[in-house]
Amino acid sequence: MSAENTPEPGTPDTTGTTGPRHRGPRRKGSKALRVTAWTAAGILVLGGTGFGYLYVKLNGNIKSVDINQALGTDRPQNVDNGSQDILVLGSDSRSGGNEKLAGGIGDGSARSDTAMIVHIYEGHQKATVVSLPRDTLVERPECTDTHGANRPAAQNVMFNSAYSTGGAACAVKTVESMTGIRMDHYIEVDFAGFQKLIDELGGVEITTTRNIEDPNSRLTLKAGTHTLNGRQALGLVRTRHGVGDGSDLGRIQLQQAFIKALVKQVKDIGVLSSPKRLYDLADTATRTVTTDSELGSVTNLASFASGLKGITASQMTMVTMPVQYDPADPNRVLMDKPKADLVWKALKADKPIPRSATQGTAHGGANGVVTSS
Repeated sequence: MSAENTPEPGTPDTTGTTGPRHRGPRRKGSKALRVTAWTAAGILVLGGTGFGYLYVKLNGNIKSVDINQALGTDRPQNVDNGSQDILVLGSDSRSGGNEKLAGGIGDGSARSDTAMIVHIYEGHQKATVVSLPRDTLVERPECTDTHGANRPAAQNVMFNSAYSTGGAACAVKTVESMTGIRMDHYIEVDFAGFQKLIDELGGVEITTTRNIEDPNSRLTLKAGTHTLNGRQALGLVRTRHGVGDGSDLGRIQLQQAFIKALVKQVKDIGVLSSPKRLYDLADTATRTVTTDSELGSVTNLASFASGLKGITASQMTMVTMPVQYDPADPNRVLMDKPKADLVWKALKADKPIPRSATQGTAHGGANGVVTSS
């Protein structure tokens, strides 16, 4: 069964669509993070282990950005209802180790190739992941980047331009402007680290219901069951031309299915059986992520992830922000505001997303192509 056909109890079946949210009181030593995409892998691994003796070494691996300082007070209200919202980005940098993996232009620039809002419900026993199509045309608000530089507002620009223009702070500002939801945390995962992490996990088993062939993402898979290595997994979450209608929406459907398979497998891995494997996973995971400053230590990151251990793949709902294809350009999409507002309203209230919010919206035609084995 595909990711979009496995809604959590009380949430809608999102077949043919894709969609998102909140937070509770912050206490010292207890921060929370997300259960999503490839990024979920590293965090969940950290959450299930006890590696305090490696604190100094691993703590130095983590990169962080001070989102709160960059954005100031002009942000949505911090709703205190026990839920949390985390913005998760996949870094599309073409510099360093990523250039060899990513394809595309090796110009040293960075883009948010994948973007998701992970909403952790009160009690931390279930989650909703809302994918944000990178090709969505948006109004990008004025923002101050994490280096203190002012970035002007822009209209009718692609969503992923927010990150390439002003980094993490501008990406968070744009998402908060679109949704009216305050992001509690920010996590970014890069290509090279993702590939290495999957390899160290021993691969991820998935089943494809048809052949996938995409030279652009360097992926060739015959229909059937596969244990994907890091290179193949990276190709799968990046492919858009090998399945469906060739759009970013189809790629999102593959990503959502892969995330479910990844979370399912991570829950079954006995990382404590091998101290070396535990260290290698923790070392790679902490090198792979960039977080907001509140999660920027091993203690806080592990505490945050530990609070999510009760969320299984069956308790994750995967949707895509409601969009429609742009009549003026089929390679772009526009947020379906009335339906999207239903999504944001539900998340703010820590409620399931209503079925009507995801019916009749654009989809990528790749639903069911990848399933958990």
